[in-house]
Amino acid sequence: MNNNRFLIDMGNRIAGRRKALGMTQEQVAEAMNISIQSLSCIELGKKAIRPENLYNLCIALDVSADYILMGKKSVKQLDGISKKLSALKEDDYQIVEGLIDHLLKE
Repeated sequence: MNNNRFLIDMGNRIAGRRKALGMTQEQVAEAMNISIQSLSCIELGKKAIRPENLYNLCIALDVSADYILMGKKSVKQLDGISKKLSALKEDDYQIVEGLIDHLLKE
């Protein structure tokens, strides 16, 4: 994977997680102790993230570095989905399972 695509993908994961948590760039930048402009550049894939900023980002977004860097979800992240799946009726569970199988084939 080229470096530019890597940074863009990483930035998309950061922005997506931030938005999923209902956080603004200002809130995350403040938690990371960086400028909003720096966070914006990171989210757009225009700038790499320094290790100490990655650490602070993971804390601010309650996410693993594996997810930010490679898109791999942690057991902690998947736990919430697991609880929701276990509450589904059997028919609904099979629909979700079929959808997941379909998506993984693509």
